[in-house]
Amino acid sequence: MPEEAMLAGLVSVIGGASVLTVLARRFRRTDDLPSLENWALVDRQLKTVWTWLLLGGTIYTAYTFAAVPGLVYSDGASGFFALPYTVIVCPLAFFLLPRLWAVARQHGYVTVADFVHGRYGSPPLALAVALTGILATMPYLALQLLGVRAVLAVGGLYPRGATSDLIMFGLFAVLTVATYRHGLRTPTALSALKGIAIFCSAVAVTALVLVRLDGPGNMLQRAAHRLAARGASDASLTLAPDQQSAFLTLALGSALALLMYPHVLTAAFAASGTETLRRASVALPAWTGVLGLFGMLGVGALAVGIRPPPGRAEAAVPLLVEHLMSPLLAGLVFGVMTVGALVPAAVMSIAAASLFVRNVYVAYFHPTATPKRQVRVARWLSLTAQLGAVAFVYGARDQAAINLQLLGGVWILQTFPTVTVGLFTRWLHQRALLVGWATGMVTGTGLVVTQGFSSVVPFDLGGHDVEIYTGLAGVLLNVLVAVVLTPTFDRIGVPRGADATALPSRLNLRRSPEKGTSSL
Repeated sequence: MPEEAMLAGLVSVIGGASVLTVLARRFRRTDDLPSLENWALVDRQLKTVWTWLLLGGTIYTAYTFAAVPGLVYSDGASGFFALPYTVIVCPLAFFLLPRLWAVARQHGYVTVADFVHGRYGSPPLALAVALTGILATMPYLALQLLGVRAVLAVGGLYPRGATSDLIMFGLFAVLTVATYRHGLRTPTALSALKGIAIFCSAVAVTALVLVRLDGPGNMLQRAAHRLAARGASDASLTLAPDQQSAFLTLALGSALALLMYPHVLTAAFAASGTETLRRASVALPAWTGVLGLFGMLGVGALAVGIRPPPGRAEAAVPLLVEHLMSPLLAGLVFGVMTVGALVPAAVMSIAAASLFVRNVYVAYFHPTATPKRQVRVARWLSLTAQLGAVAFVYGARDQAAINLQLLGGVWILQTFPTVTVGLFTRWLHQRALLVGWATGMVTGTGLVVTQGFSSVVPFDLGGHDVEIYTGLAGVLLNVLVAVVLTPTFDRIGVPRGADATALPSRLNLRRSPEKGTSSL
């Protein structure tokens, strides 16, 4: 009986999401001819509220809401690094995304690699950015499905064998078909349900935990006692001095990397104007607040005495929900967490498909492809990406996807200098940027692998071991190589590519005159 009630709650939420995907075809519909801009960016029509919902729903993935409390449950205070990094993202988004949007809108760019090609006049550099984005996105997409599987497994709704395969395919079948047909309109419509449901679920579950444990003080005291009982020297609810460098560099590096992910930039490019993006960026901390509540649920799981399976700390919050709530309410929350995966999964598949079509297929295989053909190819690629992610989840261990996503964060961070510096100056030579990118990719990947797929690497500074984020170490070397090689390439006469963006050639921090619309 409990499983039936839980299943009823889950199905009711998934059913509501399915209805929204069907209605998505009416969202911001136009009678224009098919184009990638229409399918992938909703013709750049999203106003402030919709941009905020889509950006938040895309940045704050379902796996984030499970992984962050899982890290807090297993490691203590260091798991909260996600909070400062999402806070850092907000001012970065406020200053960088509107300027990038203005250039993309003016020149009809659909992907960030389009901007790189136009700014530097370098097809190889644009290809490097595009392929990096695709490689970094695919394991992130697979993680969304892993998050769903973890939630369903806790509720006993994910049996072993062929039945589990059918459940997973069934959950994503409606989303996959709707995304194929309606593009970004589908996750945009779903983002409204995700936003309302995630906010309400976080507040409700947090309130239940605090009532159960007689307030936050008692909860923190119990959690600290259980962490201390484990005997792990690096697990505590207070940050140790030797953890501070890793904490700070993880937060900074993750924030820089996040804005370079194709799914985040796709959501930003769909906005209706620069002021729309600025307003949405100012409101993004509300999502960080919800993430903070989920992080505290990791503390709550510790205090209550939840025991997830070994190596599966991300199951701590679903187990806490099952422990505190009735089966029906737990099913509703599990449904919300499942819908939380649908929005970023759809945007990721659209972003990866757009990158491949614009910067690989059209650039190297079919330069005369019509807009209609580009949309057709992008649709099939988005479908393939989602089905491929499902197949990957079945064919690989969970840890393999997590390791690949860790590498993806290191990889995507190596595109940050090319994109962000290019928004303000062309002083860096495109060949130097390409060599810097390659150096950062090789160095970052090597550090991650040699450290046993750890996100931090130790350095000896004056006899003291200091741990820093591997991606940040790679991008610092990336920038150093680009800065050193630029005068060399200019001195030996290596030609620079033509700039098609009409941006100033030197550093200029003035706000772009392109405002766009900002009404709700």
